[in-house]
Amino acid sequence: MNKEQLSKEFRNHFKSDFERMFFAPGRINLIGEHTDYNGGHVFPCAITYGTYALTKRREDKRVQLFSINFPEKGMIQFNIDELEFNKEHTWANYPKGMLRFIKEDGYEILSGFDVLFYGNIPNGAGLSSSASIEMVTGVMIDQLFQLNIPRIDLVKLGKKVENDFIGVNSGIMDQFAIGMGKKDSAILLDCQTLQYEYSPIELTDHRIIIMNTNKRRELADSKYNERRRECEEALSQFQKVIDIQSLGELTEEQYEVHKHVITNEVLKKRSKHAVYENQRTLKALRFLKAGDLKMFGRLMNESHRSLKEDYEVTGIELDSLVEASWSQDGVVGARMTGAGFGGCAIAIVEEKKVPNFIEQVGKTYHDKIGYQADFYVASIGDGAMEITNEVML
Repeated sequence: MNKEQLSKEFRNHFKSDFERMFFAPGRINLIGEHTDYNGGHVFPCAITYGTYALTKRREDKRVQLFSINFPEKGMIQFNIDELEFNKEHTWANYPKGMLRFIKEDGYEILSGFDVLFYGNIPNGAGLSSSASIEMVTGVMIDQLFQLNIPRIDLVKLGKKVENDFIGVNSGIMDQFAIGMGKKDSAILLDCQTLQYEYSPIELTDHRIIIMNTNKRRELADSKYNERRRECEEALSQFQKVIDIQSLGELTEEQYEVHKHVITNEVLKKRSKHAVYENQRTLKALRFLKAGDLKMFGRLMNESHRSLKEDYEVTGIELDSLVEASWSQDGVVGARMTGAGFGGCAIAIVEEKKVPNFIEQVGKTYHDKIGYQADFYVASIGDGAMEITNEVML
């Protein structure tokens, strides 16, 4: 949808013209999966698919929200002083939670507003549409009411919405990548300290391909929380023999020396992934800085194998896409991205081989799974912002 179409939609639903427009991207994680809540590093980047929010302030205290993506839910309305979680409000609990926690932080919001949301992130794909909604709402409220909220505080509030309002025990990576993203750069983020470093990604003759399994991630939240509990249990056992606060503090060598304290084989596998994946992420930064895309791709492949065998979060759909990718000419590396159990995988592919890659991997996937995968050629973009020009992202 272009700006003119969105403007018409706003008029249709709110009987007036919008005043301001905001955008927050989705994200992909290039490497470092399920390391964020284990105190390790992640390596995400913002993409140019995301969530748009067209808005206009109101004179009263009413908030009216409509999503083009969920038209069947209709207009969702509430008062800015009534910000409790409401199951019937479904997707609108994400912006509602941001509004609530911004107010609880002491920022004054004097009036309500109308918002039209539109996202071109595939629903259920695992590219973090929920964090995109949170961050576009946060930046919008900040700008509408001239609150001057530090961006890192908005990032933390987005995570708080996810954890304390929605009830998903997720880490901070999604909101950080979406709030702090930078064009043509990935972010090496230490999830324990929030120290970060931008790494330029020069893909002059390669492209990042996002491959959507089109399997909805129904199990992702419950399995995610289960994996987190397993890692916390493994950590408590390691802490009996070594002074650490998170699995992310362990080197591969330390893991191998002390892994005998974990007698449960499942916990041993989970913690191995957390430790080795964190180290892969640190190595990835060094390879990219050295311009060694081939070694970076090898780390991506190792990451997927670990997510399949040790963390067990892939499934036949993701494995089919990734393994089909590995067999194609011109592929540097491929892996699942996101929480897993469906959602998306990514591949780095020589640009001239992209059409053949999509055709061949798509055919292999359809023949094996029985339905289509979708493919997106991704660009790495900036983080959440106000859109002030006439060009849609």
